[in-house]
Amino acid sequence: MDPQAMSEQPHAIGAQLREAGPAHKIVAPDGSSAWLVTRYEDVAPLLADPRLSLSKRHAKPDGGYRGFELPPALDANLLNMDAPQHTRLRRLAGPAFGTRHVAGMRPALEVAARRLADELAAAGSVDLVADFATPFSVLVISELLGVPEESRHRFRAWTTGLLGAGATREGMREIVGEMLRFFTGLIADKRATPGADVLSALVAARDADDDRLTEDELTSLAFLLLFAGFENSANLMASCLHAVLSDPELLRSVRQPGGTAADPEATASLVEEVARHESPALLAIRRFPVEDIDVGGVPIPAGETVLLSLASANRDPRRFTAPDAVDPGRPDLARHLGFGQGVHYCIGAPLARLEAQIALGVFLDRFPNARLDPGSPPRWQPSPRVRGLASLRALLGT
Repeated sequence: MDPQAMSEQPHAIGAQLREAGPAHKIVAPDGSSAWLVTRYEDVAPLLADPRLSLSKRHAKPDGGYRGFELPPALDANLLNMDAPQHTRLRRLAGPAFGTRHVAGMRPALEVAARRLADELAAAGSVDLVADFATPFSVLVISELLGVPEESRHRFRAWTTGLLGAGATREGMREIVGEMLRFFTGLIADKRATPGADVLSALVAARDADDDRLTEDELTSLAFLLLFAGFENSANLMASCLHAVLSDPELLRSVRQPGGTAADPEATASLVEEVARHESPALLAIRRFPVEDIDVGGVPIPAGETVLLSLASANRDPRRFTAPDAVDPGRPDLARHLGFGQGVHYCIGAPLARLEAQIALGVFLDRFPNARLDPGSPPRWQPSPRVRGLASLRALLGT
């Protein structure tokens, strides 16, 4: 797999690979060898298959997975764990991202989104990624975790440096060092001055009982929740805005009949469809077979790196009718894999959905005449790992 080609044409390459076979030996984004699985019928069950471990101790020792080479203080997170460690940590963090708690955040998030929209109104042309989706996503996850406002500007540079196609080993090591210092300092601040935020609660759980959470697990969990919570949500929001502004018929379908206000039910369906059509993560987190496995007749030895393509599976015509079309009314929408599946299903999925629904609804209500800027075509992030817009310029028509 050419990382540059995958970042530029992920869906076209996914279609080619699906037709060519169920699993393919490739060069992974980190430069190591891996197996890429692209068909829905294989990806869906493998996402929940206990024979595929997330723990790097199951990777083959020589010539295998390299990854970001995180220090222990950032590496003890949910993306590297199987049960029972994964179960224990998810149980601690899960309630803050559960459906009930997230639903209670709606009024405050709507106020924040409207405030951002008001700030955009003075401009005739805006970048909906830099000026709306990104700041809204940063605000939400930062408020949830208690990140000071003056520290939030670094998030986009960090994610681009780690996930972009041009990321270098030296550059990633520098960013990882910055992030470790940031999270260590943030946790120290929460110990000294606790707040009514999720991170303060996790620090209290750690300090009350060492058996519930180690210091490395605490730091790693903060890193994961902030890092993943910001990036995927911002990408989903921007992709939703891109979808409706690119298709007048789709835009009409998410408005209330005879009016310009967004229809909440139609908006929720659109968000779900966009999570399928433009999966915020192109690939699920890498996995390692604990025993030799067979994928559609292709043998994959234990310890090899396996990458499951969420983007390709979600565009598989064997599972979804007319998969390249955006159709919020499709009957099989609930089966999409945009947030994964099984015990490793995205912990932040309810929050990402709510953010996208609110952002889309507020934007369409505030700017009923908005349209894409014909002089500045949308640009996608150059990343083989995530699917998100780097720029989406729009004329607000205010």
